[in-house]
Amino acid sequence: MSPMYFSFTSAFILGLMGLAFNRSHLLSALLCLESMMLTLFIATAIWSMTLNSTSSSVIPMILLTFSACEASAGLAILVAASRSHGSDKLQNLNLLQC
Repeated sequence: MSPMYFSFTSAFILGLMGLAFNRSHLLSALLCLESMMLTLFIATAIWSMTLNSTSSSVIPMILLTFSACEASAGLAILVAASRSHGSDKLQNLNLLQC
């Protein structure tokens, strides 16, 4: 495995482990998701550059668009949760309560 692929794989796995094990605040979960999406974006951008085809160069831009939508929706949920519950702790957010 080349060092570049190892660094992308380890960055993605670190973001996944941070999402799985550090679940105290909503903001930390959103940052872990964003790091995973940025790792995927960089990996697909480098993959499309190595293929040298114009049809695969659209894939990183689509992934970046979905990442921006995910970030804006996550921040909207963060603002709504902190306004209604007073903090962004995930233990205080119970979706079964009205």
